Amino acid sequence: MSATTPLSRRLALWLALSGLALLVFLVMRPFFAPLAWAGILAYMSWPVAARIRRACRGRDTLAAGLTTLLAALILFGPLLWLVWLAQKELGQIYPLLQEFIAEPPPLPHWLEKIPWLGAWMAQMRIEVLADPQDLVVALKDWLKDHSRQAAALAGGAGKNLIKLLMVMLILFFFYRDGARILRELRHVLAQFLGPRAHGYLASVGSTTRAVVYGILLTALVQGTLAGMGYGVAGLSSPVTLGACTAIVALIPFGTPLAWGGAGAWLLFQGQIGPALGLWAWGALVVSQMDNLLRPLFISSISPIPFLLVLFGVLGGLLAFGLVGLFAGPIVLAVAWAVWREWAANLDESDGEEEIPRSE
Repeated sequence: MSATTPLSRRLALWLALSGLALLVFLVMRPFFAPLAWAGILAYMSWPVAARIRRACRGRDTLAAGLTTLLAALILFGPLLWLVWLAQKELGQIYPLLQEFIAEPPPLPHWLEKIPWLGAWMAQMRIEVLADPQDLVVALKDWLKDHSRQAAALAGGAGKNLIKLLMVMLILFFFYRDGARILRELRHVLAQFLGPRAHGYLASVGSTTRAVVYGILLTALVQGTLAGMGYGVAGLSSPVTLGACTAIVALIPFGTPLAWGGAGAWLLFQGQIGPALGLWAWGALVVSQMDNLLRPLFISSISPIPFLLVLFGVLGGLLAFGLVGLFAGPIVLAVAWAVWREWAANLDESDGEEEIPRSE
């Protein structure tokens, strides 16, 4: 009886801890994405937060508040600027849309020669010229039929705004208590993993820094180069289009969607030369930055192979959403650190064994 008592107590303890962990998971599951974003932002801006804390002479709450306010200005400022530009552009698009409906431009000659499509679009232009109000009525009916999707889109934007505010709230507490949280995390992980826990945390930190710098800096360069191409091609608002391209560039191999769509718009307007030039600039310069700068940025900071970073970014994006851009590479970085630790224990002679061949 005495031999089974410690075992039963240990089993009951582990069952209780497992049940508690499950309940914590269910409660915290809606906040995993804001926690991850706040952790990434806090880690990347920690040197600035440390300087502000020293300037505040140890008043952690005041320092955390000032740092959070600075982070909010940096995050919300570009968003408000993009919203203002979008509102300005919509104000210019509405008169152009009215002019297009009143008198549709003639179809390009190359488009008229396309079988079936050219004839169909020519017929549609004739119908619009005959009665422009039919197109207006059709657009109103389409908007009415898709009002539910528009409401869902607005609701999604509202949810994302609430999540962003939640990120700011969590970020404040990370700035204020981050050092203590990190000490406790290291202590707890050391209880389970031993001294190797410090190496895993270092791998997480270096990978986070490498991925963030690699993705953001590459997207910024791609957006700038794309904006230059838009301006040379004669597109209106190249700055806005360049900013949108930088946002799309956060997704690997996403920039062709931006400059490809802009080139297609120019081609549809009959500007064949600018369209081909923009496509060439996008394919030979803008998209190549993905292959040149991102590996350079990541490999200069973290020793993790770029192929693993690519798998982590794409797989994390599919598994976790936008936060998976960073969570995916971090998961693979920890797995890579574990693999390297195990592989380091192999004898050199083990690697020299010949692969058996079939006779």
